[in-house]
Amino acid sequence: MSHPGSIDRRSLLGLVGLSTLAGCQPSSAPSFKGVDLTGVSYAQKLELLDADGRLRSLADFKGKAVVLFFGYTQCPDVCPATLGELRLVKEAMGKEGERVVGLFVTVDPERDTPELLREYIANFGPGMVALRGSPEQTQAVAKEFKVFYAKVPSKSGPGYTMDHTAASFLFDPAGKVRVYHRYGAGPEALRHDLTQLLAVKP
Repeated sequence: MSHPGSIDRRSLLGLVGLSTLAGCQPSSAPSFKGVDLTGVSYAQKLELLDADGRLRSLADFKGKAVVLFFGYTQCPDVCPATLGELRLVKEAMGKEGERVVGLFVTVDPERDTPELLREYIANFGPGMVALRGSPEQTQAVAKEFKVFYAKVPSKSGPGYTMDHTAASFLFDPAGKVRVYHRYGAGPEALRHDLTQLLAVKP
């Protein structure tokens, strides 16, 4: 499976480089470009298997900023665009980008086997982890994060697509959810908020 061609790598790298030095300086009270979720009671718990069969939780990534996104491997646009943008932001951040982890939670465990998830997530570079649960576990995690998803039968055959919330949840190095990024917010906003979060003490 090739890296999604819909992403203009040069343009995105140019955009993420627009952050001024002043805009990247962390403060004691971060100001986010996305929706500030600091202190909310939801999006607190996540325990699912990764593509290698290991049970993972948010505690595994303490000391790093986490970008959590719900989607599915056969998504034609939003999912590859979101993951591709995250990859380019991580690359543009240099060494700091190594402290950013992307978590991709499938909402289509029926088709997204561990093998397929492993192949898919490898397209988006290092520091990316695919997670999968049973249908019941997926439903529980989606409820915990207030995420919507639903199967949409194909009008032209036996297949289906998935409607799902198109947004990312950002966690600070202490493992606390802090920011909600709607799809389309752009790489500059994502880089800004990740830089703010990486300044938080775990």
